[in-house]
Amino acid sequence: MTHSILRFVFILFLVIKPLSAAADNTILILGDSLSAAYGLKQEQGWVKLLQDKYDAEQSNIELINASISGETSGGALRRLDALLEQYEPTHVLIELGANDGLRGFPVNKMQANLTSLIEKSQATNAMTALMEIYIPPNYGPRYSKMFTDSFTQVSENTNAYLMDFFVLNIAGQSGLMQNDGLHPNKKAQPLIRDEMYESIKQWLNKD
Repeated sequence: MTHSILRFVFILFLVIKPLSAAADNTILILGDSLSAAYGLKQEQGWVKLLQDKYDAEQSNIELINASISGETSGGALRRLDALLEQYEPTHVLIELGANDGLRGFPVNKMQANLTSLIEKSQATNAMTALMEIYIPPNYGPRYSKMFTDSFTQVSENTNAYLMDFFVLNIAGQSGLMQNDGLHPNKKAQPLIRDEMYESIKQWLNKD
């Protein structure tokens, strides 16, 4: 009887341990349409492609994609508490701000929202990364510079990791963009996956 119980416990340990190891790095992605596979099937988006790559490598990284098309920094802030409670992420990646800029929202308000997103995440001991975002130049050089500089400022003030904008080298290539000129197409998604694979690796190694 005792041997049977010990054997059961040993088998249970072997089963549970790999499952827990698979969630060593749970990354919550708070993004907008650029991460929500806008105009594409979910399985075609860079987040799903990257998760498939991690799974193929048997990596201990799980991506939780909480991105919503049209999301603003304020909208994400209203959702964050519930997401942190539900997923208990070890890492939070914030890819937000584009819609704030496109709608001409005050830069200082966006900065305050991004700061709150980071501080709320850090309060749960999650490591945080903030992606630097660019907006189209037709908003004028002054607003565009103030907007982009905000991400460096927020990153420095909160000690969040500043991540390069993953669309910067793709946006100028018409063959990689959808007809609206704002969203990467299906062909661009594997390129973004590969860039984010390297960016996330650098982030995790820095931690």
